[in-house]
Amino acid sequence: MNWAQIFANFLMLALFYSLIALGLALIFGVMEVLNFAHGQMYMLGGFVVYYFYGQYHFNFFVALILCGIFLGALGLLFERFLFRRVGRVERVAGTGSFLLAIGTALFLEEGALLAFGEKGHGVPPVFSDIISLGAASIPGDRLMVIILSVLLILALIYFMKSTKMGQAMRALTQDREAAALQGINVHQLSGIGFGIGAALAGIAGGLLAPVLSVWAGCGGPMTMRVFIIMLIGGFGSIPGAIAGGFFMGFLEAFGRALFPGGVVMLVAYSMVVLVLLFRPRGLMGQPLRE
Repeated sequence: MNWAQIFANFLMLALFYSLIALGLALIFGVMEVLNFAHGQMYMLGGFVVYYFYGQYHFNFFVALILCGIFLGALGLLFERFLFRRVGRVERVAGTGSFLLAIGTALFLEEGALLAFGEKGHGVPPVFSDIISLGAASIPGDRLMVIILSVLLILALIYFMKSTKMGQAMRALTQDREAAALQGINVHQLSGIGFGIGAALAGIAGGLLAPVLSVWAGCGGPMTMRVFIIMLIGGFGSIPGAIAGGFFMGFLEAFGRALFPGGVVMLVAYSMVVLVLLFRPRGLMGQPLRE
């Protein structure tokens, strides 16, 4: 068994899962909304890259930028015209945002099935070279996923810790009313946070499109994985999203090499139960305060 190869697969999966989980952590942190459509936004990102890069022959990195812009705009629209309106009556309804999040996920998935069909769509490789690192052979596209995921994760951490807008978002997650009293535009930051989170999900889908085929039903399984990551790491926690992403990457890379696939997910669900029993907020469940 080639352990170096398995470790290379683990690194790609861990960083990819961390990237997409950070988007959900940001959305939950600024809005306290469980975005059940996060996986569907990942799926739409894959289709944006499929069409612009695979069909219309744009440069891949241009397609990836367009992917982030499109999904970011979609996130802004969802927050402005859906979640913000429901939030106005949330104190009375209680479950409005929860039901709306489920409804948007179903809407996007069924709409994608109608628009794109059920068949998988292959995306041409960006880099066809195979890079040899010791005993591991890494396709160029997988190495690209690793490098760009690291850069995007570092960029988000820098944004949250070192920019005024990022610091305002962190204040918003700690106490919305106090943040509003300090002059922070709560609605504007909520929209921007939702947009950035959706853009990260879309970019993650675009990054993985050349590695895996894109299909309309891939959003649901991805949402399940991201929720497992967040339940373990802690909703709204940036370090928790990264730690959960590495856990899921380790489980899939090493677990699937040693055990049948069903056992891997059984271990993941068992881990969720154990964490919720002893750490109900997750392993690092302090919302964006780290």
